[in-house]
Amino acid sequence: MPLSAPDAINPAFQHVKQQLTQPFRFGQWMRLAFVGFLAGELSSGGGCNSSFHMPSTHRPQGAEHFVRPFTLPPLITHHPVLFAAMIAFLIVIGISLSVLFIYIGSVMRFVLFDSVVTKECHIRQGWARRRQHGLRLFVWQICVMLAFFGSFFVLIGIPLACLLALHWLPHPAGHLLPLLLGGTLLFLILLVIVFVLAVVNVMTKDFVVPQMALEDVSAMEGWRRLWLLLKAEKLGYVGYIGMKVVLAIGANIVLGFVSLIALLAILLPVGGFGIIALLTGKAAGFTWSFYTITLAVIVACVAVAVFIFVFSIICVPAIVFFPAYSIYFFAPRYAPLASLLWPQPLISPANGPPPGGP
Repeated sequence: MPLSAPDAINPAFQHVKQQLTQPFRFGQWMRLAFVGFLAGELSSGGGCNSSFHMPSTHRPQGAEHFVRPFTLPPLITHHPVLFAAMIAFLIVIGISLSVLFIYIGSVMRFVLFDSVVTKECHIRQGWARRRQHGLRLFVWQICVMLAFFGSFFVLIGIPLACLLALHWLPHPAGHLLPLLLGGTLLFLILLVIVFVLAVVNVMTKDFVVPQMALEDVSAMEGWRRLWLLLKAEKLGYVGYIGMKVVLAIGANIVLGFVSLIALLAILLPVGGFGIIALLTGKAAGFTWSFYTITLAVIVACVAVAVFIFVFSIICVPAIVFFPAYSIYFFAPRYAPLASLLWPQPLISPANGPPPGGP
């Protein structure tokens, strides 16, 4: 019988317990942390509160002698073409790295699925086995992203063109009410588009990826089959999405608290070492130069890498739990996954059922 969304929680917890603690293998924890990080399965956990204060225009008397006027760097003023080329180069590098990580994450999504189902994580063998499946998922994700950005530009571009044609932008004071209502409507539509995109991504990685992995179908075919299941059991899948949101919030709270403790444990020795090094360098006569700034950047990058590694290790139970939760929810509704998760024992003629009567 298909499990409901709450009923799938306990089997997922038992799966996490068996895979991670029976027996405990730190090497598997590290591999799962690496795969989960690249697959985008890490929960952010903590939050940050940022406040922005507008600078005060009031200056105390005589402060103008201590305030230097803002000037652009010489690279911008004397070499604008070179500066524009550098900006364009950085943009191209950023887009290229983003596309590369999307492809790596697509392959690692299948590696994570195999690791949870088999309770064994093998990165090299999984990468060699799942490259073609990851390429199909990569193409699907790129198409979904292009559709999202296209709808976003259409949503913003058409109203902006209408406002320019009506000449409302040069004189917005006379049209505050329609501008406010239109802006509110556009914001609500944008929220709906973002929500639909998030649901599509969740459904793809939870219910389409197993079909692509087990039956070698495309993402479009997987979605066609999933759509039939969704129409047949709307409330079940709606409950799954709602339960997953609740579980994600709870996991973020727990992981955020544990990550905060880990961050303090890392920052205290690193910060103490940095203060000692700064005071020692200042006493020795060192100043901020290219070499000292480079050294400080390297130390900061190492500290960030250590924190990411520790955070990934902390998140391993969540990395295993959420795929396991989707697997145990989907397996009773998808026969190939059910036969893989709960294989039926073979019946031999020796211990088979007794023959029937004449």
